[in-house]
Amino acid sequence: MRNWAGLAVLALPCLLVSLDAEVLNLAAPQLTAALHPSNVQLLWIMDSYVFVVGGALIAMGVLGDRIGRRRLLLIAAAAFGVASLLAAFATTPVQLIAARILMGLSGASLMPSTLALIRVMFPDPRRRTIALGIWSASFSLGGVASPLIGGTLLAHFWWGSVFLIAVPAVLLLLLLGPALLPESRDNAATSFDIIGALSSLASVLLFVYGVKQLAADGWHPAPLLFMAVAAVLGLSFVRRERRIAQPLLDLSLFRDPRVTVAVGSNALSYFVLYGTQLAIAQYLQLVLGLSPLHAGLWTLPSVLAYLGASFLGPALTRYLPPGRVIAAGLATMAVGFAVLAFGGLTFVVTGMVLFSIGLAPAYILSTELVVSTVRPSRAGMAAAVTETGCELGGALGIAILGSLVLATYRHGMAGRPVGTLPDGVSAGGQVAHQALTAYGSAFTVMAAAAAVLVLLAAILAAKVLRHRAAAASPVVDELETTSV
Repeated sequence: MRNWAGLAVLALPCLLVSLDAEVLNLAAPQLTAALHPSNVQLLWIMDSYVFVVGGALIAMGVLGDRIGRRRLLLIAAAAFGVASLLAAFATTPVQLIAARILMGLSGASLMPSTLALIRVMFPDPRRRTIALGIWSASFSLGGVASPLIGGTLLAHFWWGSVFLIAVPAVLLLLLLGPALLPESRDNAATSFDIIGALSSLASVLLFVYGVKQLAADGWHPAPLLFMAVAAVLGLSFVRRERRIAQPLLDLSLFRDPRVTVAVGSNALSYFVLYGTQLAIAQYLQLVLGLSPLHAGLWTLPSVLAYLGASFLGPALTRYLPPGRVIAAGLATMAVGFAVLAFGGLTFVVTGMVLFSIGLAPAYILSTELVVSTVRPSRAGMAAAVTETGCELGGALGIAILGSLVLATYRHGMAGRPVGTLPDGVSAGGQVAHQALTAYGSAFTVMAAAAAVLVLLAAILAAKVLRHRAAAASPVVDELETTSV
């Protein structure tokens, strides 16, 4: 019973992260009016958190293995609370960017620590899968609650009040964590690869930044240069990890093809998820003519579907092997994107619900497979690998699928003659009709491409993940676990 109470405590950081990401989007207009950031500063205010999280996940996951997952979780939570206060009362864009970077470092420490502690607290695979379902559902709860909480705060207080949401959750975590969460660490680890941590951080930061610049500005030399430097740093990081005695990233993890497919499935899932979200929002508003509020409300069914499906995967594993459930989840996502391609409000909402239903069990069970395959002493590293894959997949999805939408839209605008509307319609109306038609076609192409990609992943998962990967046996002399 104590472990389940501890799981409720571990859900707090997840709520924190999802709430923070959503409410900042709501606060952006007021924030801009108050601080007057430049376009570049606004980009860093909105995206620096994501950049730092993506770059620091592996290093922070391994740091938790070294110094203790509970210790790092509590330190990170306290830092997140302090950073939230600094963000709330920032008076310049630079102060806010600095606070967001600190929040990113803290967030990168929170996620692997929670997953690694779940691995230790729930050694039974079936209970661990249920725990991961609850862990994942907490993200959805944050997404559902953020418009209500954030909207209420912004209606009555200043823009910085949205960052204060983190403070009560942090206080609860700091109060209850020491009593309900066990401490665990890798006793065999005697060093921390600082050079590897810095090179992995720089590699992922430059890669994500380059991808986001591609998505924002199109194909230009500068973002390609950033990505090339990131690739060089990444290769040098991998070479270093192969040579040193206590690597930051244990590359032997990927010798098991089931682990590789599981990580790849998660990365692809977030590739299509992040890569389609902006296009869906624009389609609802520009093509279907919905207001931002109504467009947001029509996304709630998919959030609630993800919340419910977070418990579906664990339930299905009582009757089916996890690999089949992962493949079925990916196939359901593919069907969802195929439905999305038809366009129109009914198909779009139905498609979003279907791919949310498929995403939850695929993500949860793939994560459980990766985390349970390694020794408990390396659980933080494994958790960080899965989360980093999701971050990188999402960044690539935004750039590649966004570029596909843009290219298809431009083709539609160039190839469709103006003057096909009835007499009496203005040239401006004709251009608007042409633009909406072209964007609708681009939306269909994007959704169809996502459906094909996820279907291929489902077929590969069905072939490779036929049997559950054997969970690693606990190595008592390498893992120290205490209750205080």
